[in-house]
Amino acid sequence: MAKLVYADDGRLLFTEEMKKDYTILAPMMLPVHFALLTKIFKRYGYNLKILDTKDPSIVTEGLQDVHNDTCYPALLVIGQMIDALKSGQYDINKVALMITQTGGGCRASNYIHLLRKALKKNGFEQVPVISLNLSGMEKNPGFKISLTMLQEILAAICLADTVTLLANQTRPYEVKKGETDAVVEQLTEMIGGKTINLLRYRRDLKRIIERFKQIEIVRVPKIKVGIVGEIYIKFSPLGNNDLEKFLAQEGVEVVLPGLLDFIIFMGDHHLVDTRKFHIKYKKGIASAALRMFFVMLQNIQIKTIKKYSDFRAPSKFSHTKSLIKGFVSEANKMGEGWLLTAEMLELIHSGANNIICTQPFGCLPNHIVGKGMIRKIRTEYPQANIVAVDYDPGASRVNQINRIRLMLSNALELADQPEQKQAEEKQPVNV
Repeated sequence: MAKLVYADDGRLLFTEEMKKDYTILAPMMLPVHFALLTKIFKRYGYNLKILDTKDPSIVTEGLQDVHNDTCYPALLVIGQMIDALKSGQYDINKVALMITQTGGGCRASNYIHLLRKALKKNGFEQVPVISLNLSGMEKNPGFKISLTMLQEILAAICLADTVTLLANQTRPYEVKKGETDAVVEQLTEMIGGKTINLLRYRRDLKRIIERFKQIEIVRVPKIKVGIVGEIYIKFSPLGNNDLEKFLAQEGVEVVLPGLLDFIIFMGDHHLVDTRKFHIKYKKGIASAALRMFFVMLQNIQIKTIKKYSDFRAPSKFSHTKSLIKGFVSEANKMGEGWLLTAEMLELIHSGANNIICTQPFGCLPNHIVGKGMIRKIRTEYPQANIVAVDYDPGASRVNQINRIRLMLSNALELADQPEQKQAEEKQPVNV
């Protein structure tokens, strides 16, 4: 067991000695993205293990460790990590936990403190917790993200977004079932098997596109269903009860906005603070540079997809943001902020009128910019067929599925009508 060292604020530090032989556990959110991150962390000397468990014991454990008034994602990620520590699979004296921390107004910034409280309650006080952030919060001597490591992570996020995007456009139409998933696995190994370099970014994008183009598909008409919502519930199979898998079984094409827009949004709202409220000037300068960098990567991604394929490319961040005019202020930044509303609008503009808005029950920001905006969106876009689905320890999965199937049934009726009559003859189910 490594020597335990504590910071001035009393938290247990992850030391350089721990880096040598500790396993770092982190909760799953985006399968392709996190698979690449695991490989990057390994190259830089960290033994990162992403937890993909889905046992019912996770919710049970979460309910014991986190107050049920706290949002559902906190309950799940903390329950998943404590459940892993109790599983006997890991040496408690050689394991650490990692969790993201944004520092914003959302309760997600406090997950790390709730996790430490749960560790103490369960007798795991010797387990250090690492904050994964780019804001300089909670530094640890044994965990540092160098510039070279950071550029790999940033490039990996963009490439993983592309793999996920093209996989969702291919999987419903593949002739050989399972081929798309096999290609995703191959590409994950290919991309992560070597140092990810921004200088090879265009070439890697092209290789990804060319590989998906090799999959034999038959383009038959299918309903497109977009997924938006709170970031963890939207992306995590544990958080949304394998929503993407369920929709695939229902024979629809899933349209899932990427992680890149959310990252650009995180930088963009600091600029809004500086411009509108004359605060956070230093953050504004740094955020402007980061935003410009990610926008550049997104523009390269869009241009490459359009140039080398018939796949649908994402919309530019600037276009997505422009859609919120008349709906919600750009200063609305808590949780997913205005981006959630913008994603629904962008889906409608791109032809995916059927939308599932996933949200943890009681998540105030998302009830405002998600569920709270549905009526306004329907007023402006009568063809919008949106269902808001709450996820919570007490939420019935059968009820969730029934609500989604009701939305899909309505989508089929709308699809059978001439486009010019949809707005006049059929209003979406009011949920």
